[in-house]
Amino acid sequence: MDLKTEDKIAFGGGCHWCTEAVFQSLKGVRLVEQGYVSSFNDNASFSEAVIVYYNPKEISEDILLEIHLHTHNSRSNHSMREKYRSAVYVFSEGQEHRLQNELNRFQNQFDNRLVTKIYWFNQFESSRESIRNYYLKNPEKPFCKRFINPRLSFLLEHYSGFIKPSFTTSPAINP
Repeated sequence: MDLKTEDKIAFGGGCHWCTEAVFQSLKGVRLVEQGYVSSFNDNASFSEAVIVYYNPKEISEDILLEIHLHTHNSRSNHSMREKYRSAVYVFSEGQEHRLQNELNRFQNQFDNRLVTKIYWFNQFESSRESIRNYYLKNPEKPFCKRFINPRLSFLLEHYSGFIKPSFTTSPAINP
């Protein structure tokens, strides 16, 4: 796969196992790299996140953002926000401008104020191999059943047209 021909965006939103599974389930997403992302200045520390490589002809940046906002706790600050930043990491000024406008527009879908911030992408460190593709390797593990399956069920209910067929038939999320 030639990732140079794909668009990319990075998301942080709670545990990267959950975020990874959400984006792996989407049509048009070619690769999800799970790991740790840093930004600059006050946000230079690494936080759990994923880089999503996608084909914009199959799924748009705004749909990716909307799904991200609805599949993690994007509305509350908590003591672990440094490790689990509610974030969108951008790679260009144009992307930053578009996504800030979309983030403002999506605020209307939520009762509480979004805490999700847009940051410039600085560095990425990949997770160790044993925890990458966590859901795909371990769909029956208790963590997956408790935390990931509800997110995937939400996607099936609200974004079914964007879900890859392999996820729509999963017995783990369709008991």
